[in-house]
Amino acid sequence: MSITRRLVAAGLPLTALVPTLAHAKPAPEFTAVDADGKTRSLSEFRGKTVVLEWVNEGCPYVKKHYSGNMQGLQQAARADGVVWLTIASSAPGKQGYFDAPAAKTWMEAKGARPTALLLDGDNKVATLYKAKTTPHMFVIDKTGAVVYEGAIDNIPTSKVEDLGKAKNLVAAALADVKAGRKVATPFETPYGCSVKYKDA
Repeated sequence: MSITRRLVAAGLPLTALVPTLAHAKPAPEFTAVDADGKTRSLSEFRGKTVVLEWVNEGCPYVKKHYSGNMQGLQQAARADGVVWLTIASSAPGKQGYFDAPAAKTWMEAKGARPTALLLDGDNKVATLYKAKTTPHMFVIDKTGAVVYEGAIDNIPTSKVEDLGKAKNLVAAALADVKAGRKVATPFETPYGCSVKYKDA
């Protein structure tokens, strides 16, 4: 019996398993140039857990998390062998656009510790992942499957004081992956500023 028929037979809405099904799909392959001018690809990190983080340095929600929260999460994840790719997808002329020197200056000023900051001003990576907000987070497991997508935590505000009360969903997903468990929360609606696409 198909999943759809089982849902109907159980009296469940057809949307009941949509987040779980959607996030079991393979992560789209991409290439992008990082702030050091090096071309990086997702396939380069095959066999490793990867986090994708969309960023816009002018966004108040990003500023909230870069008060120390995001940097700490980056460092803890990388200490566990996780690859962390921060992606700047703001188009030229729009809030949050980085060229390479500006990206490096910002990372140094904020103490950011990603594996790499990817420059996606043409929106190619953002389009592949349908990135909606900054931040918008993805966790990709060692098999190349997206096992978490969405908000960084469960309190959708730009208030720094809410960080201590929030459950960090990315940290929780990484803990599940590390322990070999199914990710308990595979999707949470992302919040933040809209990604500044060139045609938006």
